[in-house]
Amino acid sequence: MATHRKPKQRLLTGNTARTARTAVTLALAGAASATAFDGIGHAEPALTPAQVKAKVDQLYHDAEVATEKYNGVKEKADDAGESLNELRDEAARRTERLNAARNGLGSLATAQYRTGAIDPAVQVALTSDPDQYLERAAIADRAGDRQAAAVTGIRQQLGEIEQLREEADNRLDELKAHQKDLRRHKSKIKEKIGAAENLLSRLTAEQRAEYAREDGHGGSSADAGSGADRANRADRTERAVTRGNRPPQAPNSRAGQAVSFAYGAIGKPYVWGATGPSAFDCSGLTQAAWKAAGVSLPRTTYTQINAGQRVSRSQLAPGDLVFFYSGISHVGLYIGNGQMIHAPRPGAPVRVAPIDQMPFAGATRPA
Repeated sequence: MATHRKPKQRLLTGNTARTARTAVTLALAGAASATAFDGIGHAEPALTPAQVKAKVDQLYHDAEVATEKYNGVKEKADDAGESLNELRDEAARRTERLNAARNGLGSLATAQYRTGAIDPAVQVALTSDPDQYLERAAIADRAGDRQAAAVTGIRQQLGEIEQLREEADNRLDELKAHQKDLRRHKSKIKEKIGAAENLLSRLTAEQRAEYAREDGHGGSSADAGSGADRANRADRTERAVTRGNRPPQAPNSRAGQAVSFAYGAIGKPYVWGATGPSAFDCSGLTQAAWKAAGVSLPRTTYTQINAGQRVSRSQLAPGDLVFFYSGISHVGLYIGNGQMIHAPRPGAPVRVAPIDQMPFAGATRPA
């Protein structure tokens, strides 16, 4: 019977081994080359400075849209929080009155227990004076009426307190929903601003300076300087704007006060969500300017456009609010001669700019 043996594996030696190693090396090198080529094929192409500027402008615009939504939600959240506190305070006050009513009812019950609360028929049997009995019976009836009224009042107060608590719970749910929206909009704002700053960092110092000049300002918000510096810049800006072309007067004293406030804010930094006095976003600046004139404006661009009389572009007067973009996402304060004062975007402080700089969407005269 033949013996079946497992054939021995032949070892690679000499030229055969070298050939195998070479094949493996070539295969790995080919895979690496393919991977490298694939990576190059999907790499983001280099952007020109003009393309960077266009993308940065869009990102800042998107951030401003998110900022105005944030401002609107924050206003609602603040209102809901204030209403919640008022409801809780009212519920606490009514609970105190309820406890006082309960204590009064308890005192009445204790007094009746101590006096025995004798049935009127028994009292007739115990007294030989009919007039005294009638007096006692009338007092007992009145006490019963007071007790019944007290119980009814307590029940009513319990119902009112329960209703207040339900309203407070609803306001709390509303507040939590607004706070969730705030976090979402805040995250989007930071994402857009971060992406814009990342793109700008790809430019050389000279290209960034050129972008700043084309964008209408020569420095960052860190260059805002002291109050005296800002005042001097505002004076120089006003002289430059009005040189050779005297600006029209504001239609009334309030509009004049709003314009004066806006001039005083020139050079202060843009900070999203800010309403002053040291920083502003676009709608925060216009709200603060008109507040200084004694007029209360809503918080956001898309609500401010409805806060006053609509005016056409040809009828613009100093103090009017001028709005831009189809979504009404930016606002400035008109100062005459086709110029406005506005808070442009992060990194660009409050300044004078032509209203032709952005797509015009409408105007409103608050007063």
